[in-house]
Parts: sequence; C-alpha cells; structure tokens
Amino acid sequence: MAQKYQIGDTAYIVESNRFIRDVKITKHIAGSYIIKFVDSGGGIRVHESRLFPSEEDANNMLKERAYHNSC
Repeated sequence: MAQKYQIGDTAYIVESNRFIRDVKITKHIAGSYIIKFVDSGGGIRVHESRLFPSEEDANNMLKERAYHNSC
C-alpha cells in the first residue's frame, strides 16, 4: 500500500470528535503512522484514516458527522 503522507509532512487529526490538532508525521508502519503533536510534543500511533491533509478537510468531517448525528 502506498504511503499517503511522507515523514515530516503536516497533517490534522480530530480528537474527541471536537478538536482539530495539527501533527507532524514521524514514521510510517503498515497503514499506521507515528505522529507528533506540534503544540505539546507528545506522540501516538494512529491509523491512516484518522489523518486529514488539511484543517478544512478535518472540519468538513466534523460537520458531516454532526449532521448525521442530528438526524
């Protein structure tokens, strides 16, 4: 499977279905990424599907999810 992000890229993650945080990609491991939070320096391993290429894409996902939850 091809990598969606390269080491050093900036991506965005949605935390607790409410907060969008920017992260740096530090490593790719079989469909998952090790990311480092820009603001705190902490890091976690996440599946590729939890990452977004732009803050706008992450925000659109939140709006879409809020719409589906209100129906």
